[in-house]
Amino acid sequence: MTTDRIHLTGLRARGRHGVYDFERAQGQDFVVDAVLELDLAPAAASDDVTDTVHYGELAERLVAVVTGEPVNLIETLADRLLAVCLADERVGAATITVHKPEAPVPHTFTDVAVTMTRTRAR
Repeated sequence: MTTDRIHLTGLRARGRHGVYDFERAQGQDFVVDAVLELDLAPAAASDDVTDTVHYGELAERLVAVVTGEPVNLIETLADRLLAVCLADERVGAATITVHKPEAPVPHTFTDVAVTMTRTRAR
């Protein structure tokens, strides 16, 4: 089991997710944090980006999910983002946090977030 990780934090994209019609109509910003667990020794030895997960390309794929088909729950959104992370066979586990800082909560708050972790079935 590896303890190597790639962190991509604070990835911001506008989506239309939520259970209320106004959330779908107006959209809002979502912030995604991703942590990928994989063996980084091959990339460290080769110094070649093809031997690791290219975090720029990962960011593009994650943003495409956030800006894509709306869902009701950020739990569902997190699950879809996890599927993107685990699509790379080198990733053994991934953790996604979806922040919804503009959630329709009728009280003062800083953030609403859901964190989910999935491990590749071996």
